[in-house]
Amino acid sequence: MEYAFDHENLDVYRLALEVARGCPALKIATGRSPLRDQLQRSADSVVLNIAEGRSRGGDAGRNHYRIAAGSAAEACAALDLVGTPEALAFQPKLRRVGAMLRGLAR
Repeated sequence: MEYAFDHENLDVYRLALEVARGCPALKIATGRSPLRDQLQRSADSVVLNIAEGRSRGGDAGRNHYRIAAGSAAEACAALDLVGTPEALAFQPKLRRVGAMLRGLAR
């Protein structure tokens, strides 16, 4: 049996990973490469902070969940700026991620 990290079993992690993996396929207007980069960094940050928060536990873990929630909000705002229907379709998933992270951060 292969070892699994605790974060790999979290629904919030899987949903955040789905969003982060989907962002590179979004069509973003020419000349908006900084926005594309920021969107990807914030989406990746959600995933990475969930993993680190789960591994640390306690107050340190909760702090990572708060950071991940902030990154989810940032990614959601970046999707607002992209504004295409494909981009906006990721927002409900990010809002769900944010809600789950708020619960974990308590």
